[in-house]
Amino acid sequence: MTVTIQHTLKTVFGFNEFRAPQQDAIERVVAGEDVFLVMPTGGGKSLCYQIPALHRNGVAIVVSPLIALMKDQVDALLANGVSATCLNSSLTSAEVGRVFQQMDAGNLDLLYVAPERLMMPDFLERLASLKLAMFAIDEAHCISQWGHDFRPEYTQLGRLRQLFPAVPVVAMTATADPETRKDIIRQLGIEGAKVYVAGFDRPNITYTVIPKQKPFVQLGSFLAGRRDEAGIVYALSRKRVEQVAERLQQAGFSAAAYHAGLPDVERRRVQDAFRKDDVRIVVATVAFGMGIDKPNVRFVVHYDMPKSVESYYQETGRAGRDGLPSEALMLFGMGDVMTARTLIENSDNAERVRIEIQKLNAMVGYAEALTCRRRALLAYFGDQRQNDCGNCDICNDPPQRFDASEQAKKALSCVYRVGERFGMMHVIEVLRGSKSQRVRDLKHDQLSTYGIGSDTSASDWENIIRQLLHLGYLAQDFTRYGALGLTTAARPVLKGETQVVLGRPRDAAETVERGKKRAGGRKDYDQALFDALRATRKKLADDAGVPPFVVFSDATLAEMARSRPTAARELLQVSGVGEHKLRQYGKTFLEVIAGYCQESAEKSVSRLSEKELALTISDTQKETLKLCREGLDLSEIADRRGLKSTTIAAHLEELHNLGADVDLLRFVDAEKVLQIQARLTVAGPGSLSELREGLPETVSYEDIRLVRAAWTSEQHG
Repeated sequence: MTVTIQHTLKTVFGFNEFRAPQQDAIERVVAGEDVFLVMPTGGGKSLCYQIPALHRNGVAIVVSPLIALMKDQVDALLANGVSATCLNSSLTSAEVGRVFQQMDAGNLDLLYVAPERLMMPDFLERLASLKLAMFAIDEAHCISQWGHDFRPEYTQLGRLRQLFPAVPVVAMTATADPETRKDIIRQLGIEGAKVYVAGFDRPNITYTVIPKQKPFVQLGSFLAGRRDEAGIVYALSRKRVEQVAERLQQAGFSAAAYHAGLPDVERRRVQDAFRKDDVRIVVATVAFGMGIDKPNVRFVVHYDMPKSVESYYQETGRAGRDGLPSEALMLFGMGDVMTARTLIENSDNAERVRIEIQKLNAMVGYAEALTCRRRALLAYFGDQRQNDCGNCDICNDPPQRFDASEQAKKALSCVYRVGERFGMMHVIEVLRGSKSQRVRDLKHDQLSTYGIGSDTSASDWENIIRQLLHLGYLAQDFTRYGALGLTTAARPVLKGETQVVLGRPRDAAETVERGKKRAGGRKDYDQALFDALRATRKKLADDAGVPPFVVFSDATLAEMARSRPTAARELLQVSGVGEHKLRQYGKTFLEVIAGYCQESAEKSVSRLSEKELALTISDTQKETLKLCREGLDLSEIADRRGLKSTTIAAHLEELHNLGADVDLLRFVDAEKVLQIQARLTVAGPGSLSELREGLPETVSYEDIRLVRAAWTSEQHG
């Protein structure tokens, strides 16, 4: 029987379904085609080469820039029962020899290598004698000078197409604007590749920017309620990193410093401690993070503003890779702009300096944005959104709005009149009627738009134009000195068919006060059970010498804490639990859940008042309770909520135990109630799987859960 990629997805990796565009991309790679993927961090890029590696003959060569990233990926694959290893400078000669033996014997599915190692003549010669499944190039933006993290060693990878013309190439990045994408494809020689741009949105991340005033106090306030969460704090200089880390340690936080100036042994210690949850907060320069595959980073703080929107996106994208709610906070001050500019101008490459200054200006524009942060961020990458996100500081605390239709028409008209060939500051000079020599030399003082905005300050015009960029009425071309151009959305504005509403700059002091401390959202799972599962995971991981997320991600534990599976079949339905991990860890986690449920059932739960109940239950439980009280049955509630019936049953059980007015037995047919109660009388309130034995197949685990909860409550009077 031919094994399908859907079967591999579930049995090996534990996922029930593909995300767009994974399935199409994987099918093309399996068929031997080139593919170029732009997918957000945490979006599932790795599966797009890992699954094809298991469906194509030969070994897949994965190009990865950092040793730590290779190790995390290999550990995760081994935990799923996949044959994988890495080849890097940390290995001894004996270990390298063993890797070569595995390669020659055809015993590897995936081999991770650095670009320098891959392009060594003797290694290329060895590869020429092997059957190769594909080349997968991670962090592909490193090959482009337009990318934010250009690495010269990546440029040699273009030779792979010449040396191995029949081997498919998969190139991947989370961060590439349209110009960078074109350059990557050209440099790698994969002009025929199918390009997938899966969007850049990370909806689980809350974006916040606050003016920098007493930054350490602001940082401490933000971290005060997050002592048990993992996070990264980025700063621009090594000195700042060490200062902030030391002050956090003195304040009682589990924190460590990381930058390129530290000894290798110390950097490895910090990175390993962070991966294993032994250190909660890492304060770092941008040297830290690209090699981090840790999915449960709950927050990223930019103590200093980064140098580009690409860097900001990449760094904030290290939060919430498991899909759970996470936060990105930036402290923004104009001093950061000067520091970043100085760092950029230290380069001897004039063209590179020009590009990076343009990108820095776009970063400043984002930080000063008065439009939805997410729309501004996505618009930079050409991903235009029509609606605000409702999950950023601008949406949660909107600035005062005003009708800017006339100002927008003036700005757009001026961009058009100057031929869509000039940057923001020149457009503003023309609007304000500047008498500068350059304006006169270009004869722009003779344009119809010259001076039509003289009644508006330069700073206000800058604010208006930035918002027009973020809203998608204007686009900026960094290959032409940041020249502004009209988009298709500008035409209705110019014709007066579309009203443009913009935000006024907010008072900095008020913004700081509101942004000092943001409370995390209420969890939609049992926190006590989650903590018990997390403790079990940590012990198993420490015993195996791997990071906890290699055992199971936080998202997988959260789903366990929501649905409380008590049988192997149920546990296998949890996202992230494949057959290999079920055999390896399933019994242990099922015992923890069963023990917790037994303890909860045996407790005499004091009933809460409606007021106390409202303060205790999660938002998702509140919604389930509301629909329950409207008279919907179990499947109707599940359909309305877009959740599994097992999750709804767990909600109802917890609500009942807390004293909510929920008649659990109305969700189960009367005949089944009698059958389950009879079984409970004989076996007692054990696990669902134990109770399931001897009952008809028509009785579901949800039926048993609900009747068991009602029966236990009755027994304890």
